[in-house]
Amino acid sequence: MNFGEYWPVFLQLIREPFQHTESIWGIVPLYFSWVLNELTSSKASYTTAINTGFSFIWASAHWAYQYSLLFESKNQNPIQLLLALNAVVTLLVFGIGCIALVSGIRRKYPRFCKFLGHSRFSCYFMIAIFPIQSNYLHWTWDRLIAIGLFGIPLWFLLHFGLMPVRR
Repeated sequence: MNFGEYWPVFLQLIREPFQHTESIWGIVPLYFSWVLNELTSSKASYTTAINTGFSFIWASAHWAYQYSLLFESKNQNPIQLLLALNAVVTLLVFGIGCIALVSGIRRKYPRFCKFLGHSRFSCYFMIAIFPIQSNYLHWTWDRLIAIGLFGIPLWFLLHFGLMPVRR
């Protein structure tokens, strides 16, 4: 894998939501949430679970809205649209977001869900898939590889770069 080949793909993923005015209200809170998550301790906390839950629900609400606009314009069978990959990802993100938010509020994780309190980097993935889920771009292997390829170096950069600021 060559970083140079995937760099333009990665930049397109990051830049695309800002090319559409209607998506700014959906993407900016995710960046804000990501910064808040990165500035908190790496230990599992209920505050991080609340933040993650809100971010996931916020992103999935925006994607569902975008998806409903697509549904209205294409006049397709609702079952066919519901089974599309974007719809499945949206429902999955919404479900995880609800579990995280409720866990943080109740201050108790369901069995095997304590990882929701560690999800500092989850907003990166929400931001990276945001233009795909908002139907501005399509799912491709190149985009999926770019998301994974740049995720680890970006995590190291943020983790160690923000270490002096973090408690």
